[in-house]
Amino acid sequence: MKIAFVGTGVMGKSMAGHLLKAGHEVVVYTRTKAKAAELLAAGARWADSPAEAARGADAAISMVGYPNDVEEVWRSFRSTARPGCLLIDMTTSSPGLARQLAAAATAQGCRPLDAPVSGGDRGAREATLTIMVGGTAADYELARPLFEAMGKTISLQGGPGAGQLCKLANQIAIASGMVAMAEALAFARANGLDLEAVLKALSGGGASSWALSNLAPRVLKGDFAPGFYVKHFVKDIGLSLDVCREQGLRLPGLELAAKLYADVIAAGDGDCGTQALAKRYFAANG
Repeated sequence: MKIAFVGTGVMGKSMAGHLLKAGHEVVVYTRTKAKAAELLAAGARWADSPAEAARGADAAISMVGYPNDVEEVWRSFRSTARPGCLLIDMTTSSPGLARQLAAAATAQGCRPLDAPVSGGDRGAREATLTIMVGGTAADYELARPLFEAMGKTISLQGGPGAGQLCKLANQIAIASGMVAMAEALAFARANGLDLEAVLKALSGGGASSWALSNLAPRVLKGDFAPGFYVKHFVKDIGLSLDVCREQGLRLPGLELAAKLYADVIAAGDGDCGTQALAKRYFAANG
């Protein structure tokens, strides 16, 4: 397939690379061309805009930062996409926006899917992402080979917007897990325990979690580089809270995580990875 891929950041670069390795023709665009250098060296072609990338494509994929970015990219996609083109947004975005974009794309004869992912930079590199999809069953099946090149756990959650709703449920679970990881490490540290030994014990028992297995080791090394940016996680928490307000839901754990991550942003760590929450706990407890 000829695939347009817009957004080659921490995760998008690896995702587009897997599509190249699978034998697809990949045309890329990103705001900072240097971020696409490795892909271009590997055989991807450059486009000067999302519209140019989508021209003649069988599928056009967006993996960008925020809902307004998605809206802008899809407007550009739709200006050149041919009827029958798969339009796939893999950004974590607004379920309501996903439904609006799907309606507009369908009216134009395109085949829209919202397909946000979970797994961070490691999942993207290793092609083990979890991909949660919203859209029609027929469009999902058409796109499945692309998803299988990038991920391991792939599921259709329902109609347009359902993929985004599932991803927000995923982020809600992660938010509480990050608080649990940070508090466990802060408690062990304050009591003078060997954090490596504590982590080994916790990771092998009932407290085991993705955060403990994948992010806590980075914390112990003082590695707060982004596998997934704090600023993007705060965006996801905000989207989840928006849906909660619409539905009249109260999720106190999520509300606490929102407050704690707002403090991380205020401390200047918005461009760090989500494990930077542990820094806040360490600083608050000496």
